Amino acid sequence: MKTTGRRFWMNCLLVGILVFSVGTAGWAREGTFRVAMQPPVQNDPALISSDSEVAIANAVYDYLVDVGPDNAIEKRLIEDYQISDDGLTYTFVLIDGVHFHDGSPLVPGDVVWTFDRLRNPDNGFPTASLYANIKSIEVTGPDTVAFHLIETNPFFLYDLSDNHALVLKRGTTDFSKFNGTGPFVVSEYRPDDRILMTAYDGYHVVGLPSLDELQFIFFSDSAAAVAALRGGQIEMAWRMPISLYVTLKGEQGINTVDVPTNGFDLVRLRTDQAPGDNPLVIQALKHATDREAIFQLVQLGAGSIGRDTPIGPLYDEFFDASIEPLAYDPARARSLLSQAGYAAGLSIDLYAPDTGDRPALAVVLKEQWAEVGVDVNVIIEPESIYFGENHWMDATLGITNWGSRPYPQFYLDLMLACDASWNEARFCDKAFDTLISVAGTTLDDATRITVYSQIQQTLVNDGPIIIPYFWPQVAAYDNSFAGLELKAFAGRTDFRNIFAR
Repeated sequence: MKTTGRRFWMNCLLVGILVFSVGTAGWAREGTFRVAMQPPVQNDPALISSDSEVAIANAVYDYLVDVGPDNAIEKRLIEDYQISDDGLTYTFVLIDGVHFHDGSPLVPGDVVWTFDRLRNPDNGFPTASLYANIKSIEVTGPDTVAFHLIETNPFFLYDLSDNHALVLKRGTTDFSKFNGTGPFVVSEYRPDDRILMTAYDGYHVVGLPSLDELQFIFFSDSAAAVAALRGGQIEMAWRMPISLYVTLKGEQGINTVDVPTNGFDLVRLRTDQAPGDNPLVIQALKHATDREAIFQLVQLGAGSIGRDTPIGPLYDEFFDASIEPLAYDPARARSLLSQAGYAAGLSIDLYAPDTGDRPALAVVLKEQWAEVGVDVNVIIEPESIYFGENHWMDATLGITNWGSRPYPQFYLDLMLACDASWNEARFCDKAFDTLISVAGTTLDDATRITVYSQIQQTLVNDGPIIIPYFWPQVAAYDNSFAGLELKAFAGRTDFRNIFAR
């Protein structure tokens, strides 16, 4: 009788725990969370670039591995992985029972097809160079797939978490159907207005997502998005200028959050055409740039001052704090311009997207550079046009926002190597490429630290780029919701865990 009673109360306790778990884990889904963002242009995950495009894809599809807010690798579509002793083979075990939104099961062949597509240079995707080190990909079992590398790559797991590396169903050609394995299913897409999503009942993570609905509402203006947040038309605004963000701090009913990042605004001059084909010009522009003034005027002291290299202080031992940028020296800048053949001055167009602090940075640069005889014509474009129409790659002089990445090698391989897919400055230095290769293949941390220091020194002295600051990622949201964990790369923020209070 005592045993029976004990079992009864144990069963009651288990039921209670289950009920509590249901409530806290979000199994009882509720709430519609509306997020303001710029209108997307690309639907194909292989071509996405803006934060809005990445955020949509991240909600609909899934990665083999992801990177958490603490910069650690997290499993998404895999339950386990192994790395061979020689570091050249990575074998992944897929989670059992994962299905695409159309009901078809995820199989290893989908993974092979996805990454073969991304690495095929004939497709013209920016990931071709990122995955050029993959020798082959093969199905090795009913739930396993193996990646074989040409050279060792200590950052390969991070490469597999690239924004474009969302696993697709084999043979997908119509990306307007948004057929993924992710936590949300697209129910309606109005390209000029919003995209509506509902929770995917068949999602492979028990208890997620916690929301009934996720909606991305398209705004082309940050001030309008903030006004909509204050007015209750949306629940979250993000990627706004710092000057706008600070006005929301302490406002009733609104939570504000900011996190340090390695994201930066890049000012770059193309080196394959005048005036950037003369190294003296970019050196002059560097000497004409007052970084401290920019940091205070544009960033209001938030984040950290940049040093013309994408390897920032967030990378700890890889960041060489002893390397300083070229000093602010207008007289030196004027002398260099004169030596370059522009004694009478220089006129140039400066393109920038309309998001964040890019427009403010463009205006401050115009004012600073005017003091040394550079007449800047600022041209601000909607972010969807700036990236969608490839102006960011074609413009002679431009400002591009580069989102935070978990490791510095990404920027070198994709932005600064001679054959880099996103080499917007058209920078090419064979000796520099050798440094990039060593840093990206050595398994010795001490060697990598030394090489990264050499890379930083080279970019400060000779690189055609100016990085005036590293910005924090900021967001504001309705405090009737909780569970938001903002990521350094805004578009990769995980909306699965957000729940209504």
